[in-house]
Amino acid sequence: MSDLLVTIPRDQWFNWLAYGDLVGQPWTGCEWGYYLSGRAPIIRPGVCGYIVCNGRLRGYAPLVRIARRAYGFELVRQGGAVAVTVDFNIPGFRGWRARWWKRREERPFPNWKDA
Repeated sequence: MSDLLVTIPRDQWFNWLAYGDLVGQPWTGCEWGYYLSGRAPIIRPGVCGYIVCNGRLRGYAPLVRIARRAYGFELVRQGGAVAVTVDFNIPGFRGWRARWWKRREERPFPNWKDA
């Protein structure tokens, strides 16, 4: 399985920033999850979870596991978030998608928190 991509709704962006170990922060020892319904992906060590908000790729964090829940599943990460973007728009979507661009297309994104 390749890396995964999910969308944070624009009106939830600042709430999402208050949740979890962010880019540049040391790992707190906690795990953080992103809940989804539908078909769960299969992940292996090294798979990353990418975040999109307001049409922009914001970055990624390594995923550590999939947790099954009563109504879906959770993509679980720990620390290690990295801020990157690409030079094209990514419209929001429901669920998850596989990363389709090449990693060499990514570039640092110092303003990743801006809505």
